[in-house]
Amino acid sequence: MPLNFDKLMGDGTGCLGAMMRTARAYLAESSPSVLLQRVGDRIEEMPGGDCPDKRWFQRSYGREVTDAPDDLLVGDSLFYLTEQRRLFLDCTGGHYQMTWGYEHPELTELLLDGIERGIVWDNHSNIPSAPVKRLTEKLVELANPGRDLADLQADPDSLNTVLSGTATGSVACAAAIKMMLMNHQGPGDPVFVVLDGNYHGTDMLAQRLRGMWPEIFCNLAVVAVQPNDVEELEATFREHGENVAGFWAEPIMMNREAIPIEPDYLHLARGLCDNTGALMAIDEIQTGFWFPEVIYCARIGLEPDFLVLGKGMTAGFHPLSALVYKGRLDCLEQYDAISTNGNAALAAYMALGCIELIERHADGIEAAGAAWHDAMAEIADEFADTLVEPRGIAHMSGLKFRERDECLDFHRRALERGLWLRAHAYHEGHSAILTKFALPLDRQVVDFAADALRDLLRGD
Repeated sequence: MPLNFDKLMGDGTGCLGAMMRTARAYLAESSPSVLLQRVGDRIEEMPGGDCPDKRWFQRSYGREVTDAPDDLLVGDSLFYLTEQRRLFLDCTGGHYQMTWGYEHPELTELLLDGIERGIVWDNHSNIPSAPVKRLTEKLVELANPGRDLADLQADPDSLNTVLSGTATGSVACAAAIKMMLMNHQGPGDPVFVVLDGNYHGTDMLAQRLRGMWPEIFCNLAVVAVQPNDVEELEATFREHGENVAGFWAEPIMMNREAIPIEPDYLHLARGLCDNTGALMAIDEIQTGFWFPEVIYCARIGLEPDFLVLGKGMTAGFHPLSALVYKGRLDCLEQYDAISTNGNAALAAYMALGCIELIERHADGIEAAGAAWHDAMAEIADEFADTLVEPRGIAHMSGLKFRERDECLDFHRRALERGLWLRAHAYHEGHSAILTKFALPLDRQVVDFAADALRDLLRGD
């Protein structure tokens, strides 16, 4: 008997499969204008059905939800329907990684094309498939705009080397930290200078950079500085000098209420690293693949020693990350930093398609991102009694609230309204809502979402 959806889902009635088909057809056949009018509604004309619950999940992911869960059922572009048939506008790109939203037609066709051609899902990294090799070349090209590839290959001080066998950003970040330690030449214990509120993955050493496990690590110092504080950064480098092994930064700190790091600050850090022999890592797990230039460092003319990419690389198809770094720093052996499923050829093929779409739609991406951030800035001005300021850049924009409770209440009402966005209010002093719209964002959605936020702020 062939594999069967209903059996695999434990659905003896077949209701779940029928509900999913109907929901997908509803999203695909409805215009964006119609969908926007119904955001937040329960789509009663769709059939209902029983869905699996979360009783086997860990507590922090909803173990207690065993009655009528309302999780995602199907999605299309910027919209999704829940298991309880509610229609949402996804303002966060899935979870910051669905570059082109749900079920992008060209990427879906590309996936089927890759399977038909025989591109494998994964294979051993000793025998990389053509899409993986082509993707590494493309990433080097994007990291070095305008430079000749032949010249790059001969230049050990250029971003010409790619560690592609990593499935997640955590593994890629961990690899960069290891290389920093192995290349450290300072007279004392290595010091890592990081931005306060950083997030460079779930590896224990990366977690140490954000303040966890201090009792576990010795012979290693971590100094957290405040983002964009020039005087503190300069004083830190003066104090630790050649003992600074590395400087880490995310261009937009999504784990700290979408604080954007000023380009001048990053260029200053580049110069301080050069003066002391420290290595610079720019973590673009969030910003990579969300700008017309694909890589944010290329947008601001910054050349780090390590460039970490991930999340949106495959538009959500499969976890895939990469570490692009200067050839002279290549010191790891083959299995010092790798994921078993990090050489995914089909995922690399999807990544190439994602990049091609970004390059093709660069002007529209630029315009939509600017329009959304401008709208957030206008809202912050209009509601200055409630809001401190807009945060972020382009599609990655947020609103900083004056009071944590107001932020949480706003977030609750936004979800009731059918706007799926994030609230950062779980650390002391945090009180912001965050968005990261997928790249199909257009003026129609910008205007709708901005008006909806205004209505919520007015209490409508």
